[in-house]
Amino acid sequence: MAKLALFGGNPAVTCPLEPYRTTGVEEEQAVLRVMRDGRFSGFLGAWAPEYWGGPEVKAFEAEWAAAFGIKFAVSVNSATSGLIAAMGAIGIGPGDEVIVPPYTMSASAIAPLFYGGIPVFVDIDEDYFCLDSQRVADAITNKTRAILAVNLFGQSADLSALRTLADRHGLYLIEDNAQAPFASHGERYTGTIGHIGVFSLNYHKHLHTGEGGVCVTDDADLAARLGMIRNHAENASDHLGQGDYTNLIGHNFRMTELSAAIGREQLKKAKGLTARRIEIAERLTAGVEGLDGFVAPKVRANSKHVYYLWGARYDSKKIGVSREIFSKALMSEGVPNTTGYVRPLYMLPTFQKRIAIGREGFPFNLTEQTYAHGLCPVTERLYDSEM
Repeated sequence: MAKLALFGGNPAVTCPLEPYRTTGVEEEQAVLRVMRDGRFSGFLGAWAPEYWGGPEVKAFEAEWAAAFGIKFAVSVNSATSGLIAAMGAIGIGPGDEVIVPPYTMSASAIAPLFYGGIPVFVDIDEDYFCLDSQRVADAITNKTRAILAVNLFGQSADLSALRTLADRHGLYLIEDNAQAPFASHGERYTGTIGHIGVFSLNYHKHLHTGEGGVCVTDDADLAARLGMIRNHAENASDHLGQGDYTNLIGHNFRMTELSAAIGREQLKKAKGLTARRIEIAERLTAGVEGLDGFVAPKVRANSKHVYYLWGARYDSKKIGVSREIFSKALMSEGVPNTTGYVRPLYMLPTFQKRIAIGREGFPFNLTEQTYAHGLCPVTERLYDSEM
């Protein structure tokens, strides 16, 4: 047996892997079109036809909604902004509880805090790494206002069960679909099963505009609220002529015309890009089949996984070395990999010190919710040694 590269041997992979590139001449031409027009942003922050954006933004939103079979798409400058806007659109207020997973990017759990909401962490299922729907059912209280489900790594959460729970208890289901464009659950795309779905266009996602995001919904009122929060809602709340929007305070979450033009071209390529990811992931899965101690990603029944990441599980007892050493050995052999997210989100200082806004512990001074080690044992085990 050849010496491992970790111990001075020759690496198994000698050619660097090509970077993931989704752009080409089509995006160049789209950028030139906007450059020559001269309007890099089409928004006005006051009531006018341009309040809802410029021609590229409006076209991109219409094309996105059509591609996903949903009524409304609202572009934003990031998925993080989209999650914050979603919390505002559904009316999260001080003390309202939002059920979130602890195994994901921090924005999913931080978004409720912007409105004084209380993140309630519920453990994930160990096969698919998404919210465990039974544990969610057990965590619902009279303070629960919403469930924020993350379709992690390109895999669908148990969305049918979560939507049933939300409808039964009069809650909102928000999907963080940043990592799963064109994944599906049943007959629908992920991101379109909840009341609001949030997509990412960050540069390392399936398709991207550098930075950017999109919120989708079938609810006209929620779409209006999302669009207003995106663009200084306080300047337009008395102009819509429907409902009372005076409790909305807006941000500048606007997408540029340049980003929208790039997004329109990326959207045309999206299904091909996701198909390529699936092809590569399935080859990886086939390659590790039968390898004791190494479990390839599982795909939820009646769902399609689009593999933002190929998230495998690792059993150090069966393989005989720690996950960290195994990861270093793979890197030495020329195989890029990562051990995943750094820690359960409830172990972040924000939650451990119970302070997010101001200096008086708000909004945690409104709740007895605790964030102690051991809160979500499946998540902690995956963080510690298995992912």
